[in-house]
Amino acid sequence: QDYYGKELQKSEDLKTNACITSARPISKLVRDALEHIHEEVVARYYGCGLVIPECLTSCRILDLGSGSGRDCYLLSQLVGEQGHVTGIDMTEGQVEVAKKHIAYHMDKFGYRKPNVEFFHGYMEKLGDAGLADESYDIVISNCVINLAPDKRAVLQEAFRVLKPGGEMYFSDVYASQRLSETIRKHRVLWGECLAGALYWRDLYSIAEEVGFSPPCLVTASPITIGDKELEGIVGSCCFVSATYRLFKVPAGSRAGPRRVTYNGGIVGHERELVFDVNFTFKEGEVVNVDAEMAAILQSSRFAEKFLVQAGGANAAAPQGCC
Repeated sequence: QDYYGKELQKSEDLKTNACITSARPISKLVRDALEHIHEEVVARYYGCGLVIPECLTSCRILDLGSGSGRDCYLLSQLVGEQGHVTGIDMTEGQVEVAKKHIAYHMDKFGYRKPNVEFFHGYMEKLGDAGLADESYDIVISNCVINLAPDKRAVLQEAFRVLKPGGEMYFSDVYASQRLSETIRKHRVLWGECLAGALYWRDLYSIAEEVGFSPPCLVTASPITIGDKELEGIVGSCCFVSATYRLFKVPAGSRAGPRRVTYNGGIVGHERELVFDVNFTFKEGEVVNVDAEMAAILQSSRFAEKFLVQAGGANAAAPQGCC
């Protein structure tokens, strides 16, 4: 709270490159939407690239660690006036910045009533902010889960508030090994998203324990620290910024491999949908998918965008280090 509320006043104050690693190319749709966001909201934002999934029209989205609200105001435009975006952040000063500009953005977007709200609270305890079970289509998070000491609690709460078929789409920092006590207690490395980084294999085990489908890796980029003193403390450990998607697949919906065809029509991805590193779906092209991916496509908001037929290769998608 102190680091993000007082010590950092703008993104240029960050001491490492962890929070400025770009995720994937930005579409024109998103670039245009970013142009409409208030300059103070952008300047006080410390996220890692952009965390914007596809197929968002009319969705209810929760942003964990929403900071000054940049991603929330971006998503506000993409879900449309019938959609809704909730932001929650533990830093009161950041939440105040986000709330201050609600009227400005609704006027800018031409909305009659706000489709965004912001809460001061903790992502490990969403119930304290009044967030109900199965109330969101998507939970996003942009490089903040590493700041939570209890990652399992964060994923458990995200799973609870997601509707059946809902998705957790999030970027975070991961480590190539479990971190030493020295690193984990370093104040700057914690504030800069490195000391709290999860060992990447632990994400898979925690996701399974909570009930999510196996993580789908979307993008990953190495993180350079750029500070000799901090590099010396970190030693041989490597860090990556990675975006994963997890789905709350309803029990009993996994029925074997399938042949799927993307019908097109997702705004900004009409001809091709890059789902993750293993699956890219081109409009009208038949793709063999494993039982897990078939269940995801059939139970999620993507269902009406795909034709799913029996058959398909029974090959599991590879799980590898990001």
